[in-house]
Amino acid sequence: MDVPADPGNESQFSCNRLKDASSPYLLQHRDQPVHWQEWNAEVLATARRANRLILVSIGYSTCHWCHVMAAGAFSDPETAAYLNHHFVCIKVDREQRPDLDEYFMDFVTRTTGRGGWPLNVILSPEGHPFFGATYFPPSAEKGMPSFIQVLERVDAWYAENGTKVKAFTMVSPPRPSTRIDADALALRILGSFDEEWGGFGQGMKFPPHNTLLLLLHFHAHTKSDAAAEMVLRTLDAMARGGLHDHLQGGFYRYAVDREWEIPHFEKMLYDQAMHLWVYGLAAAQFHRPEDRRVVDKLVCSLEETFSDGDGLFFSAHDADTDHVEGATYVWGETDLRRVLNQKEYQCFTAAYTVSEEGNFEGKNHLLLRPGITRDASLDAVEEKLLAERRLRTQPFTDRKVVTSWNALVGVALAMAGRGLEKPEWSERAVGVFDALRKRHWLEGRLFHSSLEGRPHSGEFLEDHAALLLLATVLYEDHARSVGGEKYLNAVKEGLSALARFRNEAGEWMANTGSGDFALIPARAMDHPVPSARSLAEMAVVRSHTILGRDVADPGFFPLLESDFFNLAAFFASGALHVLHTREFIPWRELPLNVMQLPGEGFQDCVDFACRDFYHRESLIHALAEDKK
Repeated sequence: MDVPADPGNESQFSCNRLKDASSPYLLQHRDQPVHWQEWNAEVLATARRANRLILVSIGYSTCHWCHVMAAGAFSDPETAAYLNHHFVCIKVDREQRPDLDEYFMDFVTRTTGRGGWPLNVILSPEGHPFFGATYFPPSAEKGMPSFIQVLERVDAWYAENGTKVKAFTMVSPPRPSTRIDADALALRILGSFDEEWGGFGQGMKFPPHNTLLLLLHFHAHTKSDAAAEMVLRTLDAMARGGLHDHLQGGFYRYAVDREWEIPHFEKMLYDQAMHLWVYGLAAAQFHRPEDRRVVDKLVCSLEETFSDGDGLFFSAHDADTDHVEGATYVWGETDLRRVLNQKEYQCFTAAYTVSEEGNFEGKNHLLLRPGITRDASLDAVEEKLLAERRLRTQPFTDRKVVTSWNALVGVALAMAGRGLEKPEWSERAVGVFDALRKRHWLEGRLFHSSLEGRPHSGEFLEDHAALLLLATVLYEDHARSVGGEKYLNAVKEGLSALARFRNEAGEWMANTGSGDFALIPARAMDHPVPSARSLAEMAVVRSHTILGRDVADPGFFPLLESDFFNLAAFFASGALHVLHTREFIPWRELPLNVMQLPGEGFQDCVDFACRDFYHRESLIHALAEDKK
């Protein structure tokens, strides 16, 4: 950590200093009695000089248990007085500082075996973490100690053992294995597939975006029936169940049950991006109208509920409304009967499961019955209910704009626009790219986030990699137009910028190691979005392909854990058709696993071999034969 020349004095800890923060999460804590500080080198240096322990509390604005602890322990005068007297208290938005979140989450999970948010970590005055946990109540309850009791024990332990506290160092992710048997890839994933309910595992269900992307491309390359089965059954389960907002479109965060019935109701931009990418590719590949409907409504919901009105998208919508989870979205049976006439009610309940007792705290969270045939009557009833729902109090919106998440939306829009012949979506992706370059690329640096146009400093691998990935996609779409050179230059610049995030051993680093925090390794886990490391590998594979450079095989990580990385490795191992064509071929005529680049003739390179064709028709015919 960099220590400033003037470390300041302890008086700066005499009040809460979050009123000018550029994070909605920090602003939610600005009126609390805790003397919260923002993370910066001056605060850290002053804590060290004052020899005071440091509490770092990490969360995000749409986190339910963060709200609970904010309303409980952090608003409790006695707890606040203890904290203010004994600790320097620092509040961190995990979405604004992914480097701090990764570092402290790694510490907590390695020392306790579990993690989550709010993440509360105690540091020595030198900044070394030695205790971490998640939620604690203001008073002892249900066998859980109060937060003050925990703090007292930590304080007493440190008084006796403080000299034993050492610096914590993150362990770099293991290197990927050199090869994987591609023929057996889907069968190995199948071992974890929930054949009854779709998805993977037997507990709560997170949308497996990255695994589905890998399986979609694997199916395109091998025609694996097992891959298609896992993809389609999971897409159906997510679209019919409680993860899906059936009325407005889009998806909630995750399902708390194996059956995909009851979600955690927050909506995250990154989930909308990944769902759009997956369902868009599936709709183009399998031509199912139900997938196309999901995509159409998802794009509409993005524009209606996430758009900032100036080209980019907000970060998230809260799970709670007026401190009640899901309140905006669920329906009492009496509510439905009040809004709908008898004929409309019968139409609706024939399509959705509805009961007097409900399925979520006395209310009905909507679940679509299997095998429903849609018609205009059901569409009209759903629109009537949505109009009624719009009149309700809406969840809080985190209006922070995050570079990497917006770039992923751009990629998803471009991919869906290609396969479903929606040029306006492809143009929307161009708008995302241009807006990010205008608002977040400042003085030669790519900023991670902004709030109301005010950028927050900090450069991270995930942002550079995601924006480079978007540039590669847009280059394919515009390589033969006037704008092609713009995206080609962006690819070259992006590759150069990525090089700053490799250490001397060639390993990816999550940050630059400058400013107020140390250099930390980029994680390998692709959950819930592609990790920074995986985004970087994919961006490099595609960029090198565009520039005609050698593409190194990065090897594979364990399946299900790092499947976006594995998708990049799958492409690098020869599973990507690289087409060089004299004229542009509409994407609908091409298979999924294709990159299309300008060339003098018609050439297809796949599995480390190239074939030349005299006419585009013969190339398309050969690709079609490959698809059978």
